[in-house]
Amino acid sequence: MGVVMPFPKPGAQIGFERLELERILGLYGRMVAAGHWRDYAISFDRDAAVFSAFRRAAERPEVRIEKRPSLRQKQGQWALIGEGGAILKRGHDLAPVLAPIERRLMKLVDG
Repeated sequence: MGVVMPFPKPGAQIGFERLELERILGLYGRMVAAGHWRDYAISFDRDAAVFSAFRRAAERPEVRIEKRPSLRQKQGQWALIGEGGAILKRGHDLAPVLAPIERRLMKLVDG
């Protein structure tokens, strides 16, 4: 008779904490009010939680905000990734990683 193997358990899913998501969605709301972003997507898996912001309903997001806890002890768990896939900013805290978008928002509002 064969050995019965248990069904594999899914790995722990990475997600955003409430304050992190509030900060990201607050920035998203201000960018929408400025007329720059129109849509977003959020995805969660075992390696990362990703917030993607779109200028229009396009194939690629203008920016992605990624949280990868596995990089917490290295470069930092947060990354801001541009439309072409280049890492624009990486860090241990969310606020400095969002700073380039905050500066762009100030230019959009002032200009």
